[in-house]
Amino acid sequence: MRLRSAPLALALAAWTGAACTGRESGPASACRDCGTVVIAATGEPSALLPPLVVETVGRDVGDLIYERLADLAPGGAPVDTSAFRPALAASWERIDSLAWRFHLRPGARWQDGRPVTAEDVVFSFDAYGDSLVDAGARPYIAGRITAVADDSATVTLRFAEPSPEQLYDATWHVRILPKHIWGAIPRESWGADTTTARLVGSGPYRLAGWTHGESLALEADTTRSPMPAIRRVIWRFAPDPDAALNLILTHEADLLEQIGAPDRVSRVAGDPAFRLVTYPSAVFGFLAFRVADAAGHPHPVLGDIAVRRALTLATDRPLLARSILGPATRVPRGPVSQILWIGAGDSAAATYDTLRAARILDSAGWVRGAGGMRHRGAAPLRVDIMVPSTSATRRNIAVALQEARRQLGVAVNVTVVDGPVFQERLGAGRFDAYVGAYLDEPSARGLADQWTRAGWGALNYGHYGNPAFDSLLARAGRERTRTRGAALYREAMDTIAADAPAIFLYALTNTAAVHRRLENVTIDPFSWLATLPGWTVNPAGRLPRDGTR
Repeated sequence: MRLRSAPLALALAAWTGAACTGRESGPASACRDCGTVVIAATGEPSALLPPLVVETVGRDVGDLIYERLADLAPGGAPVDTSAFRPALAASWERIDSLAWRFHLRPGARWQDGRPVTAEDVVFSFDAYGDSLVDAGARPYIAGRITAVADDSATVTLRFAEPSPEQLYDATWHVRILPKHIWGAIPRESWGADTTTARLVGSGPYRLAGWTHGESLALEADTTRSPMPAIRRVIWRFAPDPDAALNLILTHEADLLEQIGAPDRVSRVAGDPAFRLVTYPSAVFGFLAFRVADAAGHPHPVLGDIAVRRALTLATDRPLLARSILGPATRVPRGPVSQILWIGAGDSAAATYDTLRAARILDSAGWVRGAGGMRHRGAAPLRVDIMVPSTSATRRNIAVALQEARRQLGVAVNVTVVDGPVFQERLGAGRFDAYVGAYLDEPSARGLADQWTRAGWGALNYGHYGNPAFDSLLARAGRERTRTRGAALYREAMDTIAADAPAIFLYALTNTAAVHRRLENVTIDPFSWLATLPGWTVNPAGRLPRDGTR
């Protein structure tokens, strides 16, 4: 399948420079001596202005153009103030229980040459909290953080209430925007603004070109010192994961964030031009049950904790996760990924006991009848699993669960629906169970929206509610030390695992494809390209002398 059109080829040639040549054909090798890297991306961002970004590829691009006041070190806990590193702010200090003062990096400038000032920071926090912009982070900013410029290079952020995650809230959500560019533009029109010349940041790369539907290019900001070794970064937009993988296999791209299933990984592993880099993912997946309806009335089958526990026991989670997602996949202790700081993402014991599961169902009155399927009176034990048509992985998981349930005497129907229908039915509570996945951020407070009573109108579609779990989560969120907070979070994870409102199936490990000419590669699991300015390039692109891969 020919993916590179003539206009794209011309655009790539313009960005990589006519003087650069290589022995191989294709843009990935055309400018090896010039430090150009081509990334295969599934999909294209709808926006690059940070408060409007909703796709991860848009975040990846934006994080190289724009800066936060400070960066949280990979694996750092939001409650640990020592885990933050300077970015646009060179230093900061706590003033009192409700305020922090930030000092901007001396000489910080926008990519158009204008100086970055404290007024830009004030403007940015105001924009993120504005309902006209409606940034995803608005609930954490509006009415909670007020920014005030002390002088041209110093800004104070004042919080509405004490919190152990104040420094995290002050830095994680907001990328600083240039007031001199966006201040005069009505905020209600920001989402419709397509003027790429306004995408000016203070980060290590500037936008060089964007051919919609095809590609996007960044160039290193030549005014920064030191300047990144990788001078140009080009995203090739592919319509689906298979097309993105083909860009790697045909040597038209150097990087792919996530290869996917084991059979796809093996295809890249057989190519000596690439090495595999595995790293823990922020994604965890589950089969969630509808425990109750919006009024709190229990589901006729899944409202019974005995049935949920039996279905969990009858699931060989390690086998399911590793066979579908790869050998490095873990079974989580609860609803957390491998990298959430609370430490609850360690692999669970994942007890698999079909005999015990059968005894539980027998005791609950669900007995086998003719044909081996279970009934209670005239009612069959039947569960529908809903999955979105956009995810082959979730369909495969649902089919595997269907077979496991059949062996237990439980009739399972797998319902595949389009993405919008999937979301509509989740919101309306029109499902028995669904295969879902969530993407963690460094803070654990997203658990409240996903699994507490307060989240019934948010992401807790199954309407699970346990006051003990809610209390543990709230207490953990108030703890100021990593050790005490993690202990309470682990207790909360044990509580929800015992209630079985979902079967927590996998905590994903990503496998990236990285061309061997790229060196000093480290990956931040929360933003995989954030460390790219520190990567280096071996122009020769040679394999190691000993032939290892």
